[in-house]
Amino acid sequence: MSGHSAGGRTGPAPAAPAAGRPGSAPGPVPAGSPAGRDGVLTLLRGPVKVAGMTKPPTPPSLSRIRVGSAPDSWGVWFPDDPRQVPWQRFLDEVAGSGYEWIELGPYGYLPTDPGVLAEETARRGLRVSAGTVFTGLHHGPGVWERTWAHVAENAALAQAMGARHLVVIPSFWRDDRTGEVLEDRVLSPERWRHLTTLTERLGREVRERYGLRIVVHPHADTHLDDEESVTRFLDATDPEAVALCLDTGHYAYAGGDSVKLIETYGERIGYLHLKQVDPAVLAGVRAEGLPFGPAVARGVMCEPPTGVPELEPVLAAAAALDAELFAIVEQDMYPCPPDAPYPIALRTRGYLRSCGL
Repeated sequence: MSGHSAGGRTGPAPAAPAAGRPGSAPGPVPAGSPAGRDGVLTLLRGPVKVAGMTKPPTPPSLSRIRVGSAPDSWGVWFPDDPRQVPWQRFLDEVAGSGYEWIELGPYGYLPTDPGVLAEETARRGLRVSAGTVFTGLHHGPGVWERTWAHVAENAALAQAMGARHLVVIPSFWRDDRTGEVLEDRVLSPERWRHLTTLTERLGREVRERYGLRIVVHPHADTHLDDEESVTRFLDATDPEAVALCLDTGHYAYAGGDSVKLIETYGERIGYLHLKQVDPAVLAGVRAEGLPFGPAVARGVMCEPPTGVPELEPVLAAAAALDAELFAIVEQDMYPCPPDAPYPIALRTRGYLRSCGL
């Protein structure tokens, strides 16, 4: 997603309930069968042989993954922009698409009065999974107070709406619309220390004051984007204070493998954003060195299942963690015609149902 606020853009999205695939119980075991004893079947890992037949292992259940969507999938990057749909229309259409969970998006796009927002979401059958903030903590302690003021208003609203997560996105090294270089693309050792230590502090204080878990979101055109920077960050931060929001599209945009990351750092995955990249468009973006905003306008983030990564293997890897997770659909589309998002949302929700969500 995109949109500027306190050093960066603002706001992601929510998630709907996950429909699991009920497993089928094994059939009766014939008397004297080596697979059973006293009529009890012993289940082992791998294929189960019953009466000369082999039953494949049951795939991990997706029932602990709750799916949702966000203002981002309606082309919303900013609190107020005439090219964006009104917030009432977003709420109507996200509910009509079959989602139950949403994110708050850029602070100020949805009503910031918890009473108003609670009424508007409840009457549409919607619930909030997370808020989102942009931070520039690599700049050091001098930005803490300004950062905290931005974080606090978002966290307070998320808490009031019953959310349990706060998505934290690092600020951009270049302007995501104009391409103007704002700072070095690579952080110095000192700025890496600021990023890791202050993010840990943020995680602890948000948990202590608001009861929310921060999930850091690697993002295109930030200092956290590819495998090297993401794994370095995870290795340098306290798992008790900092979890990861894995955005499958942004990670693929930077050349990362989401399944590999989940399998390697599964205990750090606290939240998912489901997104795909059009590889042909991405090749042109890389060749021209386009910033993220123009890349989105060109269609680099595409409708599932037409892009990469394949989401079924990602979901299977996430399900194997056996953890409660939100999986929020985000298809960056700013700016877009107002009638474009809803049909895409309907198709995407149908596709995710076919995947078991």
